Amino acid sequence: MDQTMTHAYLERIGAGRPAVADAEALRDLQQRHLRTVPFENLSIHLGEEIELTEKALVEKVVTRHRGGFCYEVNGAFAALLGALGFGVRLLAARVFENGDETRPGIPFDHLALWVEPVDGSGPWLADVGFGEFSEGPVLLESREEQRDSAGVFLLREGPHGDLDVFKNGTPQYRLETRPRALADFEGGCWYNRTSPSSHFTRGLVCSRMTGDGRITLSGRTLKRTAAGRQQTEEELPGEAAVLDVYRRHFGIVLDREPVVTRPGTAA
Repeated sequence: MDQTMTHAYLERIGAGRPAVADAEALRDLQQRHLRTVPFENLSIHLGEEIELTEKALVEKVVTRHRGGFCYEVNGAFAALLGALGFGVRLLAARVFENGDETRPGIPFDHLALWVEPVDGSGPWLADVGFGEFSEGPVLLESREEQRDSAGVFLLREGPHGDLDVFKNGTPQYRLETRPRALADFEGGCWYNRTSPSSHFTRGLVCSRMTGDGRITLSGRTLKRTAAGRQQTEEELPGEAAVLDVYRRHFGIVLDREPVVTRPGTAA
């Protein structure tokens, strides 16, 4: 990613270029990303292609002012961090179904990031593409509880050198530690955007972190939470109201409302 796009990306998330690619800068960048770039699966239900290349992912987030699901937003964030001088690896993970350790999802079910700042701290687990996860990075080498504003995180040794990631005692995903390339996630991305078994094909979501919680639009249901508790829930009356919420709360300008479609059909 060139310097022009790096500058534009930083503007997109309301950040200045950090003087040093250290742990403090990583935490600030992750928080800003979570508050400005939504976790969303709208492309699946708008019939848009999802291209797993650095150029396409950064263009979607920065130029088109969109978000995406894990492959997209973590893939784009990895490009930004690398351009700023952080050491970055793409890591594959299998998401536990309903928090059940005995039921990990498919290989390459999730993309997360291994990040090493230049200050010698870390490596850190950074993840801006898992919905309600940590607000800041999590130390990968620690096996102690790590407190974050979003909850308590714990990493535990899993089978075959993997790491099991817990939030508030609930298993989240099983993380590989070997580095991967974006192309390795093509199969997992295809499954999650086309399979009837994928929760991404069965519903709409657009969500981002706020100063004290989250705001989420699921179909026509707008929810706001604070301190982990639901504060309001509103059913929007129609397409105009939905498009207005996408624009005002998520910065996403659409010419039509996304609707859930059967996998393999056009939106």
